[in-house]
Amino acid sequence: MDEQIYSEERARKLVELLRGLGARIAALTGDAELLAAGPELMKIMGDARSELFHYEVRATYDTAEVAESRRIVEEARRSLDALDFDGDEPWRRPS
Repeated sequence: MDEQIYSEERARKLVELLRGLGARIAALTGDAELLAAGPELMKIMGDARSELFHYEVRATYDTAEVAESRRIVEEARRSLDALDFDGDEPWRRPS
């Protein structure tokens, strides 16, 4: 279950990875130096890309509790839509 939720610590490490990539690129001052670092930058970008994908997938994942809550709400909405209240408010009892 832990693999399905993106933890705060893992998110912090992702931020550090992205900042590190930016800092490394900024440290390469000359064009030739920047181009020569291509393989190193490709590895860092690949790691960042992979981790960003996991973040996106896990950050939007519904836990079992959230999924069950969504199901209950949707079921209640469908049940309410199926009722006929003859134009009166649904909370009022017929006289």
